[in-house]
Amino acid sequence: AGAAAGGGGCAEAAAARLIAAAGNTGIVQQGDQVRCVVIYKKGDDLRQDQFILQMISLMDRLLKRENLDLRLTPYKVLPMSSDDGMVEFVPSMPLSRVLALHRTIHRYLSQWQADPDGPFGLRADTLETFVRSCAGYCVATYVLGVGDRHLDNLMLTCDGRLFHIDFGYILGSDPKPFPPPMKICREMVEAMGGQGSEYYVQFRMYACEAYNILRKSADLILSLFHLMAGASIEAIRTDPEKAILKLQEKLRLDITDEQAVEYMQQLINESATALMPQIVETTHRWAQYWR
Repeated sequence: AGAAAGGGGCAEAAAARLIAAAGNTGIVQQGDQVRCVVIYKKGDDLRQDQFILQMISLMDRLLKRENLDLRLTPYKVLPMSSDDGMVEFVPSMPLSRVLALHRTIHRYLSQWQADPDGPFGLRADTLETFVRSCAGYCVATYVLGVGDRHLDNLMLTCDGRLFHIDFGYILGSDPKPFPPPMKICREMVEAMGGQGSEYYVQFRMYACEAYNILRKSADLILSLFHLMAGASIEAIRTDPEKAILKLQEKLRLDITDEQAVEYMQQLINESATALMPQIVETTHRWAQYWR
């Protein structure tokens, strides 16, 4: 298993059997017994991860209430103390490993979701799932200001769901210089067919729609962050008022829905074409290699 919600060996036979049994969760049924697969983490304070995942779960419900299902994967986290806890296992593979082993996202997904008559040789619903989940996490991580995004903490399931793990940096904090507004790597865009494809257009449309839906519930989101001021969430506890202001800035409550669509499209363009994240990603890969 990997360091957080995903397992790193999706391509291996043993992991493939587990994936087939588990589907998209860590719940595996074996005859009359039900087994829950979790990852135990030692040395990390998971309370912030738990809160961010609860917020992503809330966003998922808010979007679905407006009939927009972006196939999010808000896995469960249970902190047991300030330096250990349990994380729900979601059968998946880091995007860095997907690309290292298979070169492209399409080749990875074609192992399970091949369809000669489908787009790019994949089942249409699988590509739709990928597009929707990319849009959902781009918006959710942007609103929450999730930082330190790289291909090792972007996970991909065998049915096309992309999701993020490890939320140690939020509300705009990031250890890397000049981070983009959201994580949209070149390989993700290529998997949608490139910036001129109909699937990339759908991705942008889903992101803009999701952004406006979440803005409508800004009072609820801001109130929940305000309630966490006294909790042991370091990014909020140190300066609650500053945290709320950062969240308000992300939601842009000063503009109309039409202006918000233009604003989100600009953020997507900026993120998809940013050069610095590509340089930082290459540096990160070399650092991981030589570690």
